Amino acid sequence: MRAGSRKGRRGNALIEFGLALALLLPLYVWMLVFGLDLKRMMQTGQVSRDAGHMYARGVDFSLPGNQDLLVRLAAGMHMTRTGGSGVVILTRLLKVGSQECTDGGVALASCSNLGKTVVTQRVVVGNAGLKPSKVASPPGTLLQADGSITPADYLTKSGAVATGFESILPLANGETAYVAEAWFESPVKNFPTMNNRGPIYARTIF
Repeated sequence: MRAGSRKGRRGNALIEFGLALALLLPLYVWMLVFGLDLKRMMQTGQVSRDAGHMYARGVDFSLPGNQDLLVRLAAGMHMTRTGGSGVVILTRLLKVGSQECTDGGVALASCSNLGKTVVTQRVVVGNAGLKPSKVASPPGTLLQADGSITPADYLTKSGAVATGFESILPLANGETAYVAEAWFESPVKNFPTMNNRGPIYARTIF
């Protein structure tokens, strides 16, 4: 009788263990998935901060050597200088006042971007096709070899205007802002229930 009782208890324990495992295993998997996602979010934010800080301090990221520095900052995130699973978008912005029009050699009557925030430089490192900037999208025809836009263009061309930036950070006339945006693919983007998980985004402004 006692042997049968012990076998019954062992059987009950196995059933209870199976039920507990069925409940806890999905929870463990989801903790792992979101933990990896959170780590990538922190990495993306760090790359954005470091890139923006250096950009604001005058580092020329149009140069291949400095672009390689960003690639090293993103080590383990599978970004290359011109491709991969990430992109860093660097944008220099200027709020155009009357003085900027005068300094750029454009008469006030012809300075159609007076009072607007415009892009004066755009540099992209990594996979340019991954995701666009949320700040501005100047056409490539305006960009010089180093990513800069000439005063004659950013003072007069509508394509140079950063239309959505005023709602992010209003600038005073003549003020400059340096923006670093980073997009990186999630390490769990192919997890079966997360196929719609897009790249992770971070933005810093200096």
